[in-house]
Amino acid sequence: MKIAVLGGDGFVGWPTTLHLSDLGHEVHILDNLSRRWIDTELGVQSLTPMDSIQERCRIWHELTGRRLHFHLLDLAKEFERLKAWLVEHRPDAVIHFAEQRAAPYSMKSDRHKVYTVDNNVSATHNLLAALVESGIDAHVVHLGTMGVYGYSSVGAPIPEGYLDVEIDTPDGKKAQEILYPTRPGSIYHMTKSLDQILFQFYAQNDGLRITDLHQGIVWGTHTEQTRMHDQLINRFDYDGDYGTVLNRFLIQAAIGYPLTVHGTGGQTRAFIHIRDSVRCIELALASPPAAGDRVEIFNQMTETHRVRDLAEMIAGLTGAKVAYLPNPRKEAPENDLIVENAKFLSLGLEPTTLQAGLLEEVVEIARKYKHRIDRSRVPAVSGWTRDLAASVERDPEGKRLKSVS
Repeated sequence: MKIAVLGGDGFVGWPTTLHLSDLGHEVHILDNLSRRWIDTELGVQSLTPMDSIQERCRIWHELTGRRLHFHLLDLAKEFERLKAWLVEHRPDAVIHFAEQRAAPYSMKSDRHKVYTVDNNVSATHNLLAALVESGIDAHVVHLGTMGVYGYSSVGAPIPEGYLDVEIDTPDGKKAQEILYPTRPGSIYHMTKSLDQILFQFYAQNDGLRITDLHQGIVWGTHTEQTRMHDQLINRFDYDGDYGTVLNRFLIQAAIGYPLTVHGTGGQTRAFIHIRDSVRCIELALASPPAAGDRVEIFNQMTETHRVRDLAEMIAGLTGAKVAYLPNPRKEAPENDLIVENAKFLSLGLEPTTLQAGLLEEVVEIARKYKHRIDRSRVPAVSGWTRDLAASVERDPEGKRLKSVS
């Protein structure tokens, strides 16, 4: 297949790009490199050293003989260029990763909120409108998030996208299928909820074939392809805005920094290893919905854990200390999370679950590159409200932090 990977320079986009190229697909990366500019804005760099996207593509071609085609394009701002690109290249599938992906970053200030909505919603809508206007029948695979559902306890498994309900009418009860209700906990999660409505409209109105993947928190760093050369290594975020919780714990343990658990640590989250994430993209591409069908929705996760349980596990593995801090997020202090994920299992996914060996692999990477870590960037200082932001002005070592919320 000819596949366009929108946001192919990112944390999930890059290993997905290599995985699909390794399978023999013709892969095109469309990216405005905004994630690299955000590194500059925040004054923080990936733990792992990253070459330019052009150099990464060159190394991949040198190693494998397979070409990756990079196109500098801003989906949210360059609708006509996007449409022209689709007409010229006519991809069989489009994988949509081109959204600002961090909840804390989206809540830093009014400017960050506006940027996240403008970028994410416009990118999604521009893609859908361009496909319709250009007449391209490409399967759209979108990376969403489990976070659209919120983190309250409902006492029943979260289904894969849809909920059967009964509605009282003058003629009695009538059955109806609806999108499972969303309860986003940040501006970022809200944009993913809006994506769902856009997908539903374009699938029913224009017959677009769309798969929406509600992904859990990604951990790990290596896939088979990123291991092939040091210059192919994936980015690794450890800071309070972009670092995901398990990877952050492992970084903190590697540099002797207390594991930062916010609130009670009773928050239950869904997780997936980066290797499974790219495998799920492959499986979704192989099972596209038909034109005119509803949006296909998968829960892309393999296991759930409480944050404090993860911290205690990492502490036991590494000898690190655990620090309980005020929670900068506005969320329930405790929740249960039961998630259905039968679809990917039925397609052949063999989950990679938390294992000491894989955890140690991440710790080793952290130790290798620990000279690149700025300890002042480890704490989470972006607050959901002004009061919460002010409550996290000190890191676990007692040093004052400058709040940027």
